[in-house]
Amino acid sequence: MRTANEEANDEKGYNEEYEFRVEVTGFLHGDHTERYCRNGEEIGDQYVCTYGCPVNQNGCGICSKTMIMLYPLMEAVRSGGDLENLGGDGKYTKTIVCPDGCVIFRLTARPLGNENFHKGHFYDYPDQT
Repeated sequence: MRTANEEANDEKGYNEEYEFRVEVTGFLHGDHTERYCRNGEEIGDQYVCTYGCPVNQNGCGICSKTMIMLYPLMEAVRSGGDLENLGGDGKYTKTIVCPDGCVIFRLTARPLGNENFHKGHFYDYPDQT
């Protein structure tokens, strides 16, 4: 099975520095999400990405409201930050609750050993500005 990074590289030509996994670990209230969560999350659901939005094994994307919370955390990791400084469980892990107060997620970053996009000067502006 190919990683999310390998699949993304087919299209954009850049191997990202981190892979992110987002797992549903619980619910803030009750034991199910029917009539509660618009995305229908279940405990154990997992979403994976490198730079793009996380998708599950069925190719469905994570809730857009949750992505609003995840993106700054992912950027913090990409910039060398430590999620413990933002209340995380470890350097590369943090538990969050969706903005609607329904679902509990655990974000985990995994270093892939690739060069940082900006420090590696991967980008090249056509007009050199």
